Amino acid sequence: MLRRHRILVVDDDPTVRESCERIFARRGYDVETAGTGREGLDRARRGYFDCALFDLKMPDMDGMEIIRHAREDRGHMAVLIITGYGSVDTAAEATRLGVSDYVCKPFTPEEITGAVDRALAATPRGASPPAIDRALARIREGGPRPADYEHRAPQAVARLVTQSVGVKKATGTVLNTLILGALAGVYIGFGAALATLVGSDAAATVGVGISQVLIGAVFSVGLMLVVIAGAELFTGNNLMVASVLGKEYGWGRMLGRWALVYAANFAGAVLLAGLMYGSGLWKMGSGAVGAKAVAIANAKVSLPFIEALLRGIGCNCLVCLAVWMALSAKEIAGKVLAVFFPIMAFVALGYEHVVANMYFVPMGLFLKGTSAAAGVDTSSLGWGRFLTANLVPVTLGNIIGGAAFVGAAYWWVYMRGEKTGASAARRP
Repeated sequence: MLRRHRILVVDDDPTVRESCERIFARRGYDVETAGTGREGLDRARRGYFDCALFDLKMPDMDGMEIIRHAREDRGHMAVLIITGYGSVDTAAEATRLGVSDYVCKPFTPEEITGAVDRALAATPRGASPPAIDRALARIREGGPRPADYEHRAPQAVARLVTQSVGVKKATGTVLNTLILGALAGVYIGFGAALATLVGSDAAATVGVGISQVLIGAVFSVGLMLVVIAGAELFTGNNLMVASVLGKEYGWGRMLGRWALVYAANFAGAVLLAGLMYGSGLWKMGSGAVGAKAVAIANAKVSLPFIEALLRGIGCNCLVCLAVWMALSAKEIAGKVLAVFFPIMAFVALGYEHVVANMYFVPMGLFLKGTSAAAGVDTSSLGWGRFLTANLVPVTLGNIIGGAAFVGAAYWWVYMRGEKTGASAARRP
């Protein structure tokens, strides 16, 4: 019987450790992990490992220092570096120590397993590995690596969403999730506030069609902030269904995270609406901005249930496709373009986004009874009507559009039938 390869992963990020553990378990490797440099060095010295992956940046020890010590005691062991950064000095030192390759964060399962397979197949010490020679040459040239400009194929994105992104969202701390969820509510609120400003007079100037496109264009800044700056958005998190279908964790954990993020999104969006109301910025344009905010809120709570539901479906198909395409891009400009067009389209078409509505409707509610609502029948504009006529149907529609039509559909096409890790069965 062939001996199973033993892999050691040393990284202070628990998400990286969990991802590597699952990925390598699927390939039949025995995996051990360590969360600190000293723990990793101790494990490397006491046990036999065919390959070790070390993070370059850890709080207690420098990754190169760990590799240097590990090499003194375990010269047979193949070594890889996990990093988001590279320099001439580290590449040169890695070459001297016989490091097999760099694995850049964030990585896909194919990228990490491919690097380990190559390292195990090669002689860990001796001549400078070609991969390190190439990395050193690229760093010396001062330019980015070509791989940084290659988009991920749909199948690679499906695997990334199922096995990495979705898992990270489900395993983050409650406090971090609440903070990032509140930030997402604020970010989407920024886009909604900007859309209100542009919409206050655009139709009279350029017509309804062009006005809607302009409103959608400026609203897209909200999701750009979420995707690039980093935040937890309920509608984008509907893609977590792929991880559940892939048996990375259970439905209960996903629904719990959805509820947590939903509440945090609501808090952040309402907070920004309160700030905008208190700032008096709704008085711009001789009150036209405030009047537009009231009109938007009034229209949203007046939608028939089925119309709100169907508009929610269309919206989150496009929002989740924007997130999906942004994950395929490896540079900021690509992510911006990936987000811009689908978000512009959903707003221009008049679809309904539940987190945006968490800003739009409360803003109208705050302005109810002010000069912005003069001459407008706001009898149906209330918190109860907001819940029953808008939040409920739009939320359901967003879940159908994002979870079913994008997340589940792409999982079915690209990930159905893939093996899951042994640890998956232990997840609630």
